[in-house]
Amino acid sequence: MVTDCDGVLTDGCAWYSDSGEAMKRFSLRDGMGVERLRKLAGIETAIITGESTLTVKRRAEKLRIQNLFQGISDKGECLTQLASQLGLELNEIAYIGDDVNDLSAIKLCGLSAAPADAFEGITQTVDYLTQRKGGDGAFREFAELIIHSQTEKTDSNE
Repeated sequence: MVTDCDGVLTDGCAWYSDSGEAMKRFSLRDGMGVERLRKLAGIETAIITGESTLTVKRRAEKLRIQNLFQGISDKGECLTQLASQLGLELNEIAYIGDDVNDLSAIKLCGLSAAPADAFEGITQTVDYLTQRKGGDGAFREFAELIIHSQTEKTDSNE
């Protein structure tokens, strides 16, 4: 599962000080979604973001997300390269994003989602629109949908 950062894992806001970006607000519930994807469904999470900050690097490290791509302008190209690197087909990847810079990745992946407060052009394009807003559990909601679908497959194969 691949996610954008700002507007999905955060509420899309950043606090700035005189020395630059100071803080972003992340939902701990979304972090649990990353962990549950890994533990319950064997699915790793990647982050592709247009921003490049130490804050996002530290959050990815905390969540043990090994595939972090920052400063990316063409997310579709990055997603294609990631799929190749991992030996996956693009239709095996889920992606959640909230704005126009996510559109190229959304159009390539097998399952797409957006937070409830995403840009209108995105909400009309994705397969699933969460009820939760970015930074307020949208990632977790999408993760739980995927976990549930994977555990249903496992249960039906027994």
